[in-house]
Parts: sequence; C-alpha cells; structure tokens
Amino acid sequence: MDTLQKIDVLGGAAQWDVCRGCGTHDSRTRDELGHWIYPAIRPDGTHISMLKVLQSNVCERDCLYCANRSGRDTRRVSFTPDELARVFSEMVAGNLVQGLFLSSGVCGGTPQATERMLATVELIRRRYRFPGYVHLKILPGAEDASIEAALRMAQRVSVNLEAPNAQRMRAISPSKDFSHELLRTLGRADELRRRMGRPVSMTTQFVVGAANEPDREILSTSTQLYHELRLGRAYYSAFQPIPDTPLEDHPATPPLREHRLYQADFLLRQYGFRFEELIFTNDGNLPQQGDPKFMWALRHPEAFPVEVNTAPPELLLRIPGIGLRSVQRIVNWRKRGKLSELGHIGRTGADVGRAAPFILLNGIRPSYQLPLWVQSMA
Repeated sequence: MDTLQKIDVLGGAAQWDVCRGCGTHDSRTRDELGHWIYPAIRPDGTHISMLKVLQSNVCERDCLYCANRSGRDTRRVSFTPDELARVFSEMVAGNLVQGLFLSSGVCGGTPQATERMLATVELIRRRYRFPGYVHLKILPGAEDASIEAALRMAQRVSVNLEAPNAQRMRAISPSKDFSHELLRTLGRADELRRRMGRPVSMTTQFVVGAANEPDREILSTSTQLYHELRLGRAYYSAFQPIPDTPLEDHPATPPLREHRLYQADFLLRQYGFRFEELIFTNDGNLPQQGDPKFMWALRHPEAFPVEVNTAPPELLLRIPGIGLRSVQRIVNWRKRGKLSELGHIGRTGADVGRAAPFILLNGIRPSYQLPLWVQSMA
C-alpha cells in the first residue's frame, strides 16, 4: 500500500474520533487526492483546515463501540514517522492544510505507540520546519516523559475520557482503567504544563449514550475538569453503532442530545451559569424540547422581565436568544441611544422570538407568543 492509500485509510479511521457539533461530519472534506481534511478552530479562535489522521489503526484495546477495536475485521494500516511527516509536509506545501490532529490505536503498548506519534511530530517540527498548529492525542496511561514531550511540541493535547466515571467506563471499555489510565493522565498533563509554564490547551471527549449515562453525569464531570484542571474544552460525540462491534445493536444517540450538551457546556464556560442551575429531567438528562437557557428562564420567572437598556452584561446573558456577541452589541448601542423596539434587538443578532417573552424595552413589554408546548405547561 502506498502512502496516499494509507492516509486515506487512516484518515477515514480517524473519523470515529469526532463529534457532530464541532464541524466534523457535515463539514469534513476530501481533497482531490482523497485526503481527510477537517475544519478546526485553534485555541486562539483562528479557523484552519486540519489533517486528522491516525498513526495506526492497529489497536490492542477492546472498546465495545470502536471501529478500530481489537478483533474487529477491518483493514489494519500503520504509518512510519517518516512517511506521515513527509506526506503532511507535502500537504502543507500545497496549501491543503494548516494543522495536524494526530491520534493512534494502542499497538505494542502505550509507550511504543506514543513514541511513534512523538517521532512524527518531531520530524514535522525539526526536519520540515512546520511552526503551525498541532493537536496531539495523549494515549491512556502515557508516561510523564511522553506527556512532557507532547506538551513541548503541540499547541493542544487531549486525553479522551469517553465516559464520565469508572462505572460507565466498565460498561463500554472493560480493559481501560478510568481513574489511573485516563483521569490521572489528564491530571498529570495539567500538572506538567503548569510546571513547564507552557500555554498548551487541553481537551477531552465523551462518547454520549454508549454507556446509558445521563447528561447530569457527563456535565458534572466536565464542570469538575473545568474548575480543577483548567480544561479548554470538553467535546461530546453522539454514539453511533458500528457494524461488527458488541454495541452494533445499541440505539444511536440522537444528534439533538449532543446539541443540548454543547449548549449547556457553553452556559458553564462562557455565560456564568453554575452546574447547579442546569435543569434536568427526572432521568437526569437535559430537556429536549427547549435549550438549557430557555428551560432555566421558564423555571425562574422571578428573574424576568429584564430591562435591556439598563441591565448589566451578566444579566443580559441570562436572556434566552441573546448571546455573547449580541450582548456586546447591545452595550455598544446603549452608548448611542436606547433600544426601543424588537427590531433593534434583532439587529444585534439576537433571536427576537426567543428573547421577547423575557425583556422590557424602555419599560414596555413587547408583544409575544410563547411556543405551544410552553403554553400547555401553564
């Protein structure tokens, strides 16, 4: 198999390490050579095209949901560090990509698999002088020296927890030790980057629905990681059954559930909400009929209506339909004059229909109609 065939197989294999909500399925493209390229947002907010690829899809782990699990009948391919570094540099030279996301199956144990990944990135940095964005996956149970090497060469590193706790992990990956191999490794990465003084972003990802875990457990773990480990992002990947795996008959997780998790995550990271303020159903999941901010607003009528012309930014962010950019535009508008009609709210980029029931404009409550499902709750 030549190099281009390998990158097509291993780029395709990397698609399972993705999430719908972060620009991967609908936005993934293949260039004229058949390579797998993804849109990505760097930690600094820059949009780039990124090659997402595995060093190898040979894996000795038996995760029940994974297309690359040991024992599954699939084509197994590996790159040498020289091969992958060379083809990536050619793609950079051709202006096809501006970044690399490198992961791998665990082949020959975590130390050997990690060594091959690190050798690839070192060649990219030193031989090919690539100064750009690299996201490097840290494999379960990686040694401190390997974690340090990854932190020196990458702008972002990640350890995929996949499940919110040890009990859920046992249900989907019996051979993985959640506490020692995953959570501890993520913690060591944070300790080492603090000690090294390097501004490396750190992320994780959850497979949503594979272990029948509720949203409450997932978001509780995310909240803890944000507070204790300065996690940059948590990603949520809706489980999709894969043929010839033990979970091939397990129901797929609806994309809307993944979407609601991202909405709740944004409230926790950027909107000043606390985990205790999130609204969950009796089964521990986020309500599907409305977004998390809207559901909070319905539960807290005492907080509304909010006078848009005088409320501080942190209170404006509590209004359904009004986001970060809209708040800034509202604040800027107020320096020049008052917002006196719903059209003004719309011009800030806010969702007028969602915001109208919760605001005042110069002391006047605009006319609105709540959704039928909300009216039925009254």
